Amino acid sequence: MIDRKIQKQHIAACAHETSKFVIEELGDECFAILADESSDAYQQEQLAIVLRFVNKIGEPVERFLGLVHVEDTTSLTLKEAIKSLLIKYQLTLSKVRGQGYDGASNMKGHINGLKKLIMDESPSAYYVHCFAHQLQLTLVAVAKENNDCNWFFGQLGYLLNVLGMSCKKICMLRGSS
Repeated sequence: MIDRKIQKQHIAACAHETSKFVIEELGDECFAILADESSDAYQQEQLAIVLRFVNKIGEPVERFLGLVHVEDTTSLTLKEAIKSLLIKYQLTLSKVRGQGYDGASNMKGHINGLKKLIMDESPSAYYVHCFAHQLQLTLVAVAKENNDCNWFFGQLGYLLNVLGMSCKKICMLRGSS
């Protein structure tokens, strides 16, 4: 087994190269920010940041930029986390042309929300409620009301727990497909 320190260095090197590729692909173009906050397995708050832009052949693409640990999920803290990650990759808020978040008040608030704080620095960074999040909320609400869906996803969860504990079982499953 490789030492944990070496594993972490390897992961950091891969992340750096991936981010470098994303920044090169973006070039000097404008982009939108997609962000969502959550807590990790250790109950620490984190913010995932994705860039959405049009690539050189005219296709819209979304690229993961980074995961930032934050002390809290206030709009000011989230704005500073986004700004510092952008600065790390020599990007600025002035190039932001769109924002996509969930519907939480700290994100979309008109007075002190993240949307407002970003627009104060980049007036062209229009906010759109993340449609993927709306779809997820709808599907969760529908699934909770449907007994068959509840049973299916419960069984799927049990299956994933059993398979996830054993590399041998995963290999057997892959071999049978």
